[in-house]
Amino acid sequence: MQMLRNPAPADPQAEGKMPAHQHVYEQLRTRILFGDLAPGQAVTIQGLVEDLGAGMTPVREAIRRLISDGALSMRGNRRVIVPQLTADCIEQLDFMRQSLEPQLARLATVHMNDAILDDLRTEDDALNKAISSGDIPAYLTQNYRFHAILYEAARAPILSATVDSLWLRFAPSLRVVCGRYGTLNLPDKHADLLVALAARDADAAAQAMAEDVHQGMLQIRASLEAADG
Repeated sequence: MQMLRNPAPADPQAEGKMPAHQHVYEQLRTRILFGDLAPGQAVTIQGLVEDLGAGMTPVREAIRRLISDGALSMRGNRRVIVPQLTADCIEQLDFMRQSLEPQLARLATVHMNDAILDDLRTEDDALNKAISSGDIPAYLTQNYRFHAILYEAARAPILSATVDSLWLRFAPSLRVVCGRYGTLNLPDKHADLLVALAARDADAAAQAMAEDVHQGMLQIRASLEAADG
């Protein structure tokens, strides 16, 4: 399975061949990844059965997998929710992301070519348009796609799989940040990163990624503190 998957519209024929439990998992995973399910929001089997038009068994299996991924959390009385990040969680996620994602950027630089650069620039152009227009869903989608292309280029599936699980943990809170601050104030080090990638400068690419990651996590922390205050 490709890690940090591109959430482009699915191929209907491919969907038809996908097992029901996998199809439900992908649908629910995408909703969590792009903040359609908010931190603290409860998720029920019956609600998802009705909403997704799926069977109870595939929904149960999808929830089980997402709990294992850390994207959902089981509470008392078998209540399932989208976890709310604490300051300690944010600190750990920031540490993990700054440890792994700059290394993925460094490895991607080694395998960089003009075709990948063109794809990254296309996604970044769309991202910039989303920022300018205040289109939060488009921002979240294009930001994810940009990182997905870059990390796929790294050819490091173990690192990418780990990063993928981290994104599921913080992505719902990123949607909250966008709602609180809008898109114009969001950090974007992608321009610096693209310059470094074009120059095949692995150190500069890793540095730009580290700054991009850290600034994003700082925004999430600030949003959390503002909500608590």
